[in-house]
Amino acid sequence: MRFGLLGTGHWAAETQGAALAAHPQAELAGIWGRDPAKAEALAGRYGTRPYTDVDALIAVVDAVAIALPPDIQSGLAERAALAGRHLLLDKPLAFTTEAADRIVTAVEERGLASVVFFTSRFAAPIETFLATAAAAGGWDGGRATAFASIFQPGSPYGASPWRRERGGLWDVGPHTLSVLLPVLGPVAEVTAIDGPRGATHALLRHRSGAVGTLALTLDARPAAMEFAVDFYGEQGSAAVPDAGTTAVKAFTSAVDRLLLSARNGGADPCDVTFGREVVSVLEAADRSRREGRTVTPA
Repeated sequence: MRFGLLGTGHWAAETQGAALAAHPQAELAGIWGRDPAKAEALAGRYGTRPYTDVDALIAVVDAVAIALPPDIQSGLAERAALAGRHLLLDKPLAFTTEAADRIVTAVEERGLASVVFFTSRFAAPIETFLATAAAAGGWDGGRATAFASIFQPGSPYGASPWRRERGGLWDVGPHTLSVLLPVLGPVAEVTAIDGPRGATHALLRHRSGAVGTLALTLDARPAAMEFAVDFYGEQGSAAVPDAGTTAVKAFTSAVDRLLLSARNGGADPCDVTFGREVVSVLEAADRSRREGRTVTPA
């Protein structure tokens, strides 16, 4: 499958580009970025062609992999899907359910394969744990803490404008939801408040009756950095295991799953429909914390 890579930042260069260039069943056919000089440099690194016209790249590939801010990704993903290209996208899918819905519609109408790269969901130990937990049932709730600290010297993400503006809810929030939702099910209501250091604290009432709690920030004190998810219920408590892999290996698995979906026609568990569900919860939490009320996801 011929892939076009849209994006030239750290994630595109060190994760997506690296995985695509090395994948035995993928060809990295070209790279486009908002900065032509960076696109040229990255294309040279991976032995492919830089493009200054994104539509020209979309026209010559079978699929696009996107590593760009969510509001830019959503428009380009819709554009690529309308052109009949399979989608390998980053999280979150978009900043609004309206934008996410347009991508879902374009994908469904054209029978395309899609995968949203929720990193944890492409690690075998975590996928096995989630399948077992979902089959067991009987969970009263789940707790997720994602305390990152990206504004320290040397962080490749500290200068990201969208992360500074949107915070942990939109950056690490998708990771936690991608793990909670397969076990506890869809969310019926969200109540969220702001906390110290740019944190968002959210309470989720799932349709199953279970309750999920989220604590999220990108500006944790370095000594307080943590990423942990656990569930509690009839079986006692169970913690989600470590991924046991690297981001490049996880993205390689995402490429594998997109190829499988394109070949067999089945929907991936992390397709754009699931990505849209995650966006709807994030959007509800964002509105709840701003308006001081409980919100039902769209």
